[in-house]
Amino acid sequence: MAELPTSVSIREVGPRDGLQNEDPIPTGAKVRLLDALSRTGVRRIEAVSFVHPRAIPQMADADEVWQRAAKVDGVRYSALVPNSKGAQRALAAGFTEIEVVVSASDTHNRRNVNRGTDESLDDIAELIDLLHGADATAEVIIATSFGCPYEGDVDPARVAAIVERVVRDGADRVAFGDTTGMGTPRRVRDLVTAVRDRDADVPVLLHFHNTRGTALANLLTALELGVTEFDASVGGLGGCPYAPGASGNLATEEAVHMLHDMGVDTGIDLDALIEVAELAEELTGRRLPSGVLRAGPRTRLTPSPT
Repeated sequence: MAELPTSVSIREVGPRDGLQNEDPIPTGAKVRLLDALSRTGVRRIEAVSFVHPRAIPQMADADEVWQRAAKVDGVRYSALVPNSKGAQRALAAGFTEIEVVVSASDTHNRRNVNRGTDESLDDIAELIDLLHGADATAEVIIATSFGCPYEGDVDPARVAAIVERVVRDGADRVAFGDTTGMGTPRRVRDLVTAVRDRDADVPVLLHFHNTRGTALANLLTALELGVTEFDASVGGLGGCPYAPGASGNLATEEAVHMLHDMGVDTGIDLDALIEVAELAEELTGRRLPSGVLRAGPRTRLTPSPT
């Protein structure tokens, strides 16, 4: 096995990516989840998205959720926006870390935002300028990076070309979404290699779904390639409303459990995180897919010394 990083950064996406795929829950419940996650030691949280309520009704109360949230010192909070109007709302709310999504697959992009990928990239270039003008950072998330529910396989070279474009346009960070759970260790290796062949210095963050049970294997492969930034969602909440059957993000507690046992530090308190996963089950009213959540304390591994 290749030498692994000594530490990684996990961005918790349950409050946004997770809840947007659940039945709507009350604003107060969203605030409880966000505040509880802020106390687990996680240092990055995707808090809300500023989208039209007709598109994603689960995020209709984003402004109120953010206004009521505790905002713990040392935690970096970000918001997802679909366009300049959403960006202006996020900036007005006080966010300085903003994410925008474009799909590598043209068909998925049209289903998601009703325009082609190239059109979205033109819009994103203008959005990046808007954000930089407000002293905010712009992260471009490339959805369907590992495959599309409508078009099937996505060529890593296409994803790498999109990265090259958005970096040229000023993107501060780039993330890659396994929107459909089609990712495998081979696809992870192919994609990361293709991107680094064009731009070896671009920061890489990977977002895995566990639709086909490969999320942890993909995480390990990415670690072996030196990737140190990942998204995960408490309890395995989430999916994609525009990718049929793509339910279930990588569960944060499963990732932390594995990483700590391998001597890779996350800074997150696993026991506290499991308590939040239990809270997420209570708030959503359904059994979540996390395997660690199902396991008793005696079956949880003691972290390996670093």
